[in-house]
Amino acid sequence: MQKAVTAASVVNARKEQFDRVRTLELLRPLSEVVAVKGKKILRFSLKKGQPPPDTLLSAVIGPSGNLRAPAIRAGKRLVVGFHPDVYGELFG
Repeated sequence: MQKAVTAASVVNARKEQFDRVRTLELLRPLSEVVAVKGKKILRFSLKKGQPPPDTLLSAVIGPSGNLRAPAIRAGKRLVVGFHPDVYGELFG
């Protein structure tokens, strides 16, 4: 059974960019970041103390210097990149 999901807000990444500083601001209130790069899934728990900013940013910032897409914030979790298993967890 799939959940009905509605976006609270949608941001056009071509018009509104998230550089390193703005991305760190976005991450501040979160408790978890899940970054998908290819088949690799990286999970960062921000409750237990944030990993070094460079480690976290290298996982979520793309070669353009902006937040990678797709990026979905669900509650206190941010998912960056796409992997069917992660989306299944998120949207079940």
